[in-house]
Amino acid sequence: MELPESVTAPFHVFVNGVEQHAGSDFDQIGSTLVFHRELAPEGRLGFWRWLSLFLGVAGTYRRNDTVDVVYSDGGSRRVLTLEPHAPRDR
Repeated sequence: MELPESVTAPFHVFVNGVEQHAGSDFDQIGSTLVFHRELAPEGRLGFWRWLSLFLGVAGTYRRNDTVDVVYSDGGSRRVLTLEPHAPRDR
């Protein structure tokens, strides 16, 4: 995941609200965060899943990881929310 130029050290990284630690949970290479575990976006909802949600028949229980980066910008505390990309076919 790419960090914008406005995000400078020190900053804190959270995945689904749980603080992550550089070196053990992720590595920073330049402005890129590389996580040691696979993160998954919610993905697209098909017609039947969307219809069941709309009718209130069923919910969705898919993984939906979010990454929050907390940093300072000009003395103000900011939170940037990033969404992981879908995994690539290998």
